[in-house]
Amino acid sequence: MKRFAVLALIAAFVLGAFASANAATEVKMTGDARIYGVYFANHNFTGWNTASWTGNNPTVFKKAGTQTEDRFQIWERFRLRSDFVANEAVKFRLGIKVEDTWGHGTLTAANPEVAIAVYQAFLQFKLPDCNVEVTAGLQDIDLPQSKLFYASPVFGGDRIAALTISAPLIDNTLGLLAGFGRLVDTNRTYDTTTTQVADEFDAYFLALPITLNGFKATPWGMIGVAGANANYWTTGFGQNLISAGTFATPALWKNDQNAYWWAGGAFEVTALDPVKFYADVIYGAGAQADRKKSKREGWFIDLGIEYTGWDVLTPQVFGWWSTGEDGSTRNGSERMPMVRPNWGPGNSFLFDDSQDLAKEGNMGVAPVGNWGLGASLNNISFIEKLTHRLTFTYVQGTNSAKAIRYLNDLLGSNPYFTMGRDLTVNEHVLGVNFDNKYMIYENLAAVIETGWAHGQFQQSVWGHRLVSQSRNGDAWKVAFGLTYKF
Repeated sequence: MKRFAVLALIAAFVLGAFASANAATEVKMTGDARIYGVYFANHNFTGWNTASWTGNNPTVFKKAGTQTEDRFQIWERFRLRSDFVANEAVKFRLGIKVEDTWGHGTLTAANPEVAIAVYQAFLQFKLPDCNVEVTAGLQDIDLPQSKLFYASPVFGGDRIAALTISAPLIDNTLGLLAGFGRLVDTNRTYDTTTTQVADEFDAYFLALPITLNGFKATPWGMIGVAGANANYWTTGFGQNLISAGTFATPALWKNDQNAYWWAGGAFEVTALDPVKFYADVIYGAGAQADRKKSKREGWFIDLGIEYTGWDVLTPQVFGWWSTGEDGSTRNGSERMPMVRPNWGPGNSFLFDDSQDLAKEGNMGVAPVGNWGLGASLNNISFIEKLTHRLTFTYVQGTNSAKAIRYLNDLLGSNPYFTMGRDLTVNEHVLGVNFDNKYMIYENLAAVIETGWAHGQFQQSVWGHRLVSQSRNGDAWKVAFGLTYKF
């Protein structure tokens, strides 16, 4: 009886404390839900899988063309963001998500598992008596990019555990965004033996957005410190950061840590509104103090123009260019290093960019090692609540066939270079997407996204089997679904 009384007293105290805290904290919830089916034929231009790393070692991977596609899937995604607001200066956000295909685990009758993942968890507050804002925790990070191209080819549209600080230096004219993020820590608290190894990848970034009448420029820079023992392979960073020469004997890096750095600028000119101009210039380099074959560096430039003076549509034209591999892997890589690219114009079917129905949504062409041109008729609207977008994109490779052929001869069909993702100077791909959205209600939409892609590839680089399969039919998709935001 005495024990029950103590437990009751503790319960009453906890409930009282919760009620008090709840009264002082405002909870705001936003989120979105997507349910959609995707019919996708000839993934990777072949209908087969690409090569993929299966362990924390660059030579451990599954080869391309060992699995065949399942052309139709139904995806369901739900995201809930809860802001716990103490006052206008302090809040905490918790974002959770559920995402999977029908018939596999989550949200199905046959396998009623619920796999809930945290994708945002950060504390945000302003320093007393000023407008300096600090955000600490798992948060979305976007490096600056002009808005016509969706997000950055270096790191865009993703989230990392980070500490960021934003502050206005000159009101409405000059701002500051600085931060630190830890992207990889393979062994976490303890390394696998009593010998300490460099198994982290950390990033430091700075941006200075400048806003003037009719003009916006954001110079920015980022430095990454990459440990040699971090898992770059199954995390997907390997092909984006490392040079092809790193695989040749002596393999991997000489140094325990290597520095990577990027410097760039995002520009938007609206002084001639309704004609608007967009551009980005980025240079990146890494592992410059390591062996010559392990270095990687390169340029990326894009330019776009749009006309916003019509109510019924917004025409856009755009182009880009980036450096590609030369004929040798012994002098390192000439492609700009990337971390997690999310770049693409006009919702292009060729690139992983702004698709509403994102899973199985695009061809995954790399933003670097090629040049391209395209045009988009955006925001087409002749009927109330119904909008369309039509985009054509052409991409030509800037990579030497010799460099890609060398690594394929060394490793076989490998994840570093992928047919259709990485293009030689003799290869091209082109794509068309026609996307449609009807607003059933203010926050409920019916979406149809379609895409078609065709590629021409070199048999002497990728082999007869993959190239011959790519000639059997072009890639295309039709995706239909519902999106709800609240």
